[in-house]
Amino acid sequence: MFCAVICVNSCNSWLMQGKLYIVPTPIGNLEDITLRALTVLKQADLILAEDTRNSIFLLKHFQIDKPLKSYHMHNEHKTVQDIVEMINAGKTIALISDAGTPGISDPGFLLVRESLKNNIPVETLPGATAFVPALVNSGLPCDSFVFIGFLPQKKGRQTKLKSLLNEERTMIFYESPFRLIKALEEFKEYFGEERLVSVSRELTKLHEENFRGNLTEVIDHFNSKTVKGEIVIVLQGKPE
Repeated sequence: MFCAVICVNSCNSWLMQGKLYIVPTPIGNLEDITLRALTVLKQADLILAEDTRNSIFLLKHFQIDKPLKSYHMHNEHKTVQDIVEMINAGKTIALISDAGTPGISDPGFLLVRESLKNNIPVETLPGATAFVPALVNSGLPCDSFVFIGFLPQKKGRQTKLKSLLNEERTMIFYESPFRLIKALEEFKEYFGEERLVSVSRELTKLHEENFRGNLTEVIDHFNSKTVKGEIVIVLQGKPE
């Protein structure tokens, strides 16, 4: 009888536990969302969004009416434990970012780590992320690469660049359009003007652009125009 009670309580506890889904969203073209992502978002009890003002547009477009809660870099430390408790109480929660895969230069790592610490099932869906098409489209080696993401804006920026001087793998950076020229000029200073680079912006959108050349050529190109859109920089590794 005692064993039966323990078994029932254990089973009920297992049945109550929910699940965390990490759901990539389109980086521009809404048609890039997967059918599976739509299914998960429609079935979730709650959707965590980096910016609800952006995500509501996506959800309305696909006629998804689910509770939406902000989850971003400024509140993730304060809210992560509450979210874990909700999942343990049986809620199925989907995490999305403004664009691309959560956790790749977007909030996500902290929640995944805490969920795993609490034995919560975590399922990550495959889908859009900006650096993959930029890398493949660059013409630079993509069999071995290193994802850097955003460089530190101030403190630690020069240290980071110096640490990459002997990096032989293709390097991938994210950058703001307002800091693109600054970043390219720094790359020219540290890596030399002949280092090859590919800059991708507005990926999957109407005005997508992929411009390739050495650093001097690419700087000249983007100096002559107004740059808009999110930027992916793919930089050649140190030549042998």
